[in-house]
Amino acid sequence: MLLSLRKARFRPLDALIILACLALVAFVAYRVIYRLEYRANWAAIPQYLFRRDADTGRLVPNYLIEGLVTTLRLSVWATLLALLVGAVVALLRTSRSLFLRLVGSSYVEIVRNLPPLVLIFIFYFFAVDQIMPLLGVEAFVASRSPGALRVIAFFAADRSLLTQFVSGVITLAFFEGAYFAEILRAGIESIERGQREAAYSLGLSPLDEMRFVVMPQVIRRVLPALANEFVNTVKYSSIASIVSIQELTFMGRQVVVATRAIFETWITVSLMYMTLTLTLSLLTGHLESRLRRRG
Repeated sequence: MLLSLRKARFRPLDALIILACLALVAFVAYRVIYRLEYRANWAAIPQYLFRRDADTGRLVPNYLIEGLVTTLRLSVWATLLALLVGAVVALLRTSRSLFLRLVGSSYVEIVRNLPPLVLIFIFYFFAVDQIMPLLGVEAFVASRSPGALRVIAFFAADRSLLTQFVSGVITLAFFEGAYFAEILRAGIESIERGQREAAYSLGLSPLDEMRFVVMPQVIRRVLPALANEFVNTVKYSSIASIVSIQELTFMGRQVVVATRAIFETWITVSLMYMTLTLTLSLLTGHLESRLRRRG
């Protein structure tokens, strides 16, 4: 307790670390500018953040901002679906049935022990060829009114990109669902056996026991970990760029092709990702602090 209350002091070692970091930055800048003979063109980047609309004259989002918004939408929907998948798999893994436990364990072990890139390729093309026709996304979109399409575009993607967007969401959710499942499984197994026995003695069915006794406590215990996994989903969403999902990394590649400003573009993209993930991390830390105080 006394250690946690002790104020942080600036020590000579801290100064050395800061100087070493500055020296590393200066060395990299020197190598880029003088050894690679690379001429920076930062003036080309702002126009790909925002552009002026030809009809209204207003500033509207351009490639990079549109990619950032798509990344956020993709991450939110993928997280919600992954949470659903994870909850189902967690229940399978904690089931009394050996067969159900094997099914859940197989899914988790396959996803966690294969490279994400390979899984993305396999499942994306499976989703496009098999799942999307079953969901009838294209027929659903074709039958919507213009007002409904504007709402769909605001919360998901434009009509022309909706099929790819939904495929990307399903793919990311399939991958992230294994990690959410492990978090929820650990939460379920952390509930004391006495509470479950008390629920059984009160005559609660297994479903009611899970709904009213187990899951409310599980959510409270694992909520910080779930929030951290949402941050990871944002970072993993960059993998979706390889299957033509127009998120931030995909848009960054388009800007590089158009401007040849390689370092400027990827530094800007990195800062945008960092801003998003750091904001989410700070919110997660605040959530953990509040739950700790309540506990």
